[in-house]
Amino acid sequence: MRTDTEVRREPAASAKPKLPVGIRVAGTIVRSLFLIVLTVMTARVASPQIEKFRTVLETPGDFIRVVIGVCVCAFFVVNVFILPKDPGAYRTWLYMGVALLPLSVLCAFVIW
Repeated sequence: MRTDTEVRREPAASAKPKLPVGIRVAGTIVRSLFLIVLTVMTARVASPQIEKFRTVLETPGDFIRVVIGVCVCAFFVVNVFILPKDPGAYRTWLYMGVALLPLSVLCAFVIW
């Protein structure tokens, strides 16, 4: 039974700190670009040494590299669409992205 003297309490979910929209958007963009660059680098490294994909089954090393590369690329692509739940994660991605994104683009350029 409820009385008038009871105080309504807000759910704990509303007590989360608000994150500015700019930080959320910038963190999402940096994170997505980083994962896309990692996907491109993995696809390049995992591609078979021989020119045709039909000849992948001839050498077990190429076949294993292609299978692992496809799995890792699929993992990265799926993670592009799974956004972080923690508001601090966007800020972390924004700060780390300043260093990681140019480094990953440089590595992709060297690999290519």
